Amino acid sequence: MESARIEKLLEKYYEAETTLKEEKELKDYFAQSDVPAHLTEHKGMFNYFNDSSLETSSRSIKLSSRTIALRWLSVAAMLVFFVSVFSLYQQNEAEKEEARLAYQETQKALELISKSLNKGAGAIAQLDNFNKGTSAMAELQAFENTQSKVFVAD
Repeated sequence: MESARIEKLLEKYYEAETTLKEEKELKDYFAQSDVPAHLTEHKGMFNYFNDSSLETSSRSIKLSSRTIALRWLSVAAMLVFFVSVFSLYQQNEAEKEEARLAYQETQKALELISKSLNKGAGAIAQLDNFNKGTSAMAELQAFENTQSKVFVAD
């Protein structure tokens, strides 16, 4: 009866349907020395799994210096990135300052032009007064011409 149960578990094992508990039962069964002859072919496989799980390596694994070099290379790349971002920021700030100074100089020049134009407007106002006086003189001249025609000297 034990043999029939093991055979059913082997069928489930090869179809990948066993649980961990059933697999442990198979490993324990094949670890015994009295396995029926028709199941001995499976004993080698299960003993191999047991033996290989106990193996350890005594070799030391040496890490390559590539990982260390790669780490320093990434640090250097980050440093270059930050320096370039900082220099672009500084350049942008310098351009802003230059534009601000140019704007102030332009405002000063326009203010100077405005003052000069305002002085010219005052002179134009005086010319307007002169034009009024000239037109008044022209009216007087017309009056005098009319008077000389009416009172012609006989």
